[in-house]
Amino acid sequence: MIPGPFTYHRPGSVADAVRLLADFGDAARPLAGGHSLVPMMKLRLATPDHLVDLHAIGELKGIERQGDRIVIRAMTTQQELLASQEIASFLPILHEAALQVADPQVRYRGTVGGNVANGDPGNDMPALMMTLGAGYELQGPDGARTVAARDFYQGAYFTALEPGEILTSVSVPVPPAGHGYAYEKLKRKVGDYATAAAAVVLTMSGGKVASCTIGLTNLSETPLLAEDAAQAVVGTSLDDAALKKAADAARAIMEPAGDGRGPVEYRTYVGGIMVARALKRAAARAA
Repeated sequence: MIPGPFTYHRPGSVADAVRLLADFGDAARPLAGGHSLVPMMKLRLATPDHLVDLHAIGELKGIERQGDRIVIRAMTTQQELLASQEIASFLPILHEAALQVADPQVRYRGTVGGNVANGDPGNDMPALMMTLGAGYELQGPDGARTVAARDFYQGAYFTALEPGEILTSVSVPVPPAGHGYAYEKLKRKVGDYATAAAAVVLTMSGGKVASCTIGLTNLSETPLLAEDAAQAVVGTSLDDAALKKAADAARAIMEPAGDGRGPVEYRTYVGGIMVARALKRAAARAA
């Protein structure tokens, strides 16, 4: 199908983009990578009268370290994430996960900001950002504010973004040196959303887990933090009993939809397996 008619805008600054979105209200949509919006427009599931293209805004691009945090600008592509030495050195789980986002064609166009701001429960980056304790910088008609990734997702495609606001950057605290990490993703084929996926960031001390955070992708209408599952392994050497307890605790909060990736029972079961695998691989990487 062909999208409906719309007026195209290409602002050169965040201030201009915010002004356009505020002026046109619900009739306008921002365009980042376009992998979600453009197909919806083709199917007439989204019919914006105004399209605000963010690609000409230089201040929305780039990755830099600021003190103890890595700042990823919203229009940074997944491929640029993969090419970044800062990401490879300090946030290797994002490098590992970006390699599993769709396929190379999508990664060269898809943006980090679009991935985290869209509210799609199948996107890979939201659960990772929650696991890493990231914050989202939002800019709108009333100025700038920061929202924790853990507080951003309210339902499928519903987020904390207010009318006229755009996400301008993601700020991620640098994990401690020697941390372990893993992103385990089960999918039907290259380019597909996860049937189930789990992100783990942990530290080890004396052969036991000292701290742990676990995030879950596409196992509910929002990304999830499996806090009870993470707490279940703290103080353990990740023996089989601890891994089972963590997997069971993670399954207890999963509410996946039954779809072409499998029925609810299957997706919940393999979700627990992803948690156990990610825990084991993260522990093996921890120094």
